[in-house]
Amino acid sequence: MGFFTARGIRLRYRDSGSGVPLLLLHAFPLSGAMFEAQVAALSGQGRLVVPDQRGFGKSALGEGPSTMGGLAEDALALLDHLGIAQAVVGGVSMGGYVALALLRQDPGRVRGLVLADSQVGADDEAARAAREMLAQEVLLGGMDVLVEKQLPRLLSTSASKQLRAHVADMIRATAPAGAAAALRGMALRADGRDILSRFGGPVLVVVGEEDSLTPPEKARTMAKLLPQARLVEIPRAGHLSNLEAPELFNDALLRFLRQLPANSSP
Repeated sequence: MGFFTARGIRLRYRDSGSGVPLLLLHAFPLSGAMFEAQVAALSGQGRLVVPDQRGFGKSALGEGPSTMGGLAEDALALLDHLGIAQAVVGGVSMGGYVALALLRQDPGRVRGLVLADSQVGADDEAARAAREMLAQEVLLGGMDVLVEKQLPRLLSTSASKQLRAHVADMIRATAPAGAAAALRGMALRADGRDILSRFGGPVLVVVGEEDSLTPPEKARTMAKLLPQARLVEIPRAGHLSNLEAPELFNDALLRFLRQLPANSSP
């Protein structure tokens, strides 16, 4: 584990392995700890860079909403800090929003793109209002509000008690202010269809078959924007497919990394 400073905020990250750099951006309302199975399995195949995004895990929180563009700036600053010119950029759920924002800001840094259990569209007015209401509830009632309301939607009905407890612990490890800032930041995100459709690099789209938050149809919509995209649907997995089916998720990610065309050196 290491720390660096981006825009005056101290942020934690993990840098493990060697080879093609793979930047993994975590889901809301978790932390980089959600990628433990990926780090363990894939560090021999690539260089995994896994930050706690601001307000989550051991990373500090700045002022105002944690916008997806701001989180992308943090991620680019981390790549600069590590001397990485180009990386495969992957994100789960909110991490996918940040990956798209990073692609918009600096497409030349993106060697390949992995979008897992995410979506390309922006929130409509009703969704923005719901995020603001949830942010206020979290600030008032703490992270147990998210355990109660979000946990059943993050995992499939077949998820084990042990996994449910693990995800609940990760949620409770986040400060309410960090969660609220991210909810407000997600509500402000731009539609990503324009930037995604212009990306000419390799893309992997992954979705859990039982994802109720960003269901497979949304993944198919993203994949259709890109003729070169590979779509993988993971059976019996919910919104956190990398946690529910780590072997299948890791296999899809490893195949993607192995098939990357030779281009700019990292």
